[in-house]
Amino acid sequence: MKIYKSEQIRNIVLLGHGGSGKTTLVEAMAHVDGIVKRQGKVEEGNTISDFDKEEIKRGFSISTSCIPIEWQDCKLNLLDAPGYFDFVGEAKQATRVADSAIVVVSGRSGVEVGTEKAFEYAEEMEIPKIVFVTDMDDDNADLNKVLNQLKDIFGKSIAPFQVPIKEDEHFVGFVNIIKMEGRRFVKDHVEPCEIPEDLMDEVNEVREMILEAVAESDEALMEKYFEGEAFTLEEIQNALHNGVIDGSIIPVLCGSGTNNTGVTVLMDSLVKYMPSPREEHTSVYGEDPDTGEEVEVFCDIEHEATALVFKTIIDPYVGKLSLFRVYSGIIKKDMQLMNVNKDQKEKANHIYVLRGREQFEVDEIHAGDIGAFAKLTDVSTGDTLCDPAKLVKLPGISFPESLAYRAVLPIKKGEEEKMTSGIHKLMEEDPTINIILDTENHQELLYGVGGQHLEIVKSKLLDKFKVEIELVKPRIPYRETIKAKGQVRGRHKKQSGGHGQYGDVVMEFEPSGDREKPFVFEEKIVGGSVPKNYFPAVEKGLIESVDRGALAGYKVVGVKATLVDGSYHPVDSSEMAFKMATIAAFKEAMKVCKPIILEPIASVHVVVPDDYMGDIIGDLNKRRGRVMGMNPVKGKQEVVAEVPMGEMYGYSTDLRSMTQGRGMFTLSFERYDEAPAEIQTKVIEDRAQDK
Repeated sequence: MKIYKSEQIRNIVLLGHGGSGKTTLVEAMAHVDGIVKRQGKVEEGNTISDFDKEEIKRGFSISTSCIPIEWQDCKLNLLDAPGYFDFVGEAKQATRVADSAIVVVSGRSGVEVGTEKAFEYAEEMEIPKIVFVTDMDDDNADLNKVLNQLKDIFGKSIAPFQVPIKEDEHFVGFVNIIKMEGRRFVKDHVEPCEIPEDLMDEVNEVREMILEAVAESDEALMEKYFEGEAFTLEEIQNALHNGVIDGSIIPVLCGSGTNNTGVTVLMDSLVKYMPSPREEHTSVYGEDPDTGEEVEVFCDIEHEATALVFKTIIDPYVGKLSLFRVYSGIIKKDMQLMNVNKDQKEKANHIYVLRGREQFEVDEIHAGDIGAFAKLTDVSTGDTLCDPAKLVKLPGISFPESLAYRAVLPIKKGEEEKMTSGIHKLMEEDPTINIILDTENHQELLYGVGGQHLEIVKSKLLDKFKVEIELVKPRIPYRETIKAKGQVRGRHKKQSGGHGQYGDVVMEFEPSGDREKPFVFEEKIVGGSVPKNYFPAVEKGLIESVDRGALAGYKVVGVKATLVDGSYHPVDSSEMAFKMATIAAFKEAMKVCKPIILEPIASVHVVVPDDYMGDIIGDLNKRRGRVMGMNPVKGKQEVVAEVPMGEMYGYSTDLRSMTQGRGMFTLSFERYDEAPAEIQTKVIEDRAQDK
């Protein structure tokens, strides 16, 4: 594959609702370009984008794939991102390095939640957008309905560049509003045709809207517009190009990825209207890793090389592939680079350009382009690699918090290490996966974005690492404490010939008021009934005792223990004896001081559109939550609540269901509170069964 200048490159991410036709559209573009001789289909598992076994099996994209297409002396780096919410991390990776986005909308289904999310991702990275309405060959497709939905949600920047031509309710062509010419689909190409008379009113209305947008882009054009002077085609296209880049214009094109109609026009439009890296990111800003000062990075081959690793692929044959975007300079084969994040040098022995599963080795990659390193020693997604002569750290990738979790264990005993190793390898590919060891409950917790995400991790572990796992509901880390004050005696006495063992303590136990600490220890010994040198032994006894409560074996918190009296033997007393006496006293106290179970309370922040507020609050109430307040956040509402963590299991899936995917939440531990009596009873019963 030849080397392209920055001005000739277009880095474009395809975003949209799951199943809207992104992968089919990429396949259609590859077919138009001649990369594939026969256009593949998602349902047949033979597209160049979806090549992973899981994607083929399930019939939808799981990972972002890069498909470079050479068109009109330009290189279109198409980043086909998954549309399902469980794989938002992949969409975030692709959007981070893209200069523009195609938002794919089904003409049959219209604007969906995934469409709204696509706009959010693009706007978060401040990149221009073009909308492609696909499925126009479907008799139920309705472009006008889609346009009205787009305008209602995304405002007046929505600008249709085409009006569809239909005959007998079938999509047979379109009117190019910019050139005011008709186009008719004939087999695998388009031919000029007359604009149907019955469409002229609609065409003129859309044309006038486009011309107004052109006029507003420049004072000279505005003057020309008011004087009734016609714009030239070049003036219109240049103004639209600038309007697309600054976000004031979002073009809408239509066609069908399945039937390959309107695809050539889309590709022409990407070259014509979408920005090159030089336009969108003439320079970006990173920071000096030593001083933290801002550093400007120029998209120019004359500057030192700087690249960001945005995705990692573990290939069974090549090994680890690190996909990168070059932000300045030239990355060359055998080049020494500094990994700023790890403060470690790396040698780029092999550089590739990827097209789906295919790999083409190249000697260099220029500023603005996308490539892949092979077998680098210690490089992760989000790392900056740069010329050691000019160190700079680029902003990483903002991944969503992974809040769906299950306890994970291997089906076969003895495969724990193999399971953990496999998960860590999958974490290299997918930073939204995490595994945490819960030492208290002796469980490994697997975290992901959603339930489907975790199921795919399970499937990949079996397929790639031959480890079969089980995902189960995790145990909640309850606590125990006391509610009443009481005085108890603990005595440890043992005689077995020679020196015996003797320790005797009288202690007062009461709530300390601080449930963040296991216990507070004081002594109020009068007259030396217990010598000072045994006080540390008493404290050690408490440390051992609070590890396991009397009710259900959970850790004890919030206890104040005061040593008030006791006795000792000048020969038989020892530190061990007083420690054992304290443990006996503690056990007695947990019987008489009204022990209770405490449950962890989480602070939950749920952000949803206004329409879902009632459902969300009602659901939080069912989970025994307390709503603490509400705040407006970017046109939505944030509900702040405190909810028992035991009631939040599965909430990520439930929230998505309640809000059709529009809601999001964060969760953090707040404190421990007394659990209701029925919950305490159930916790104690469940714990007894586990033993």
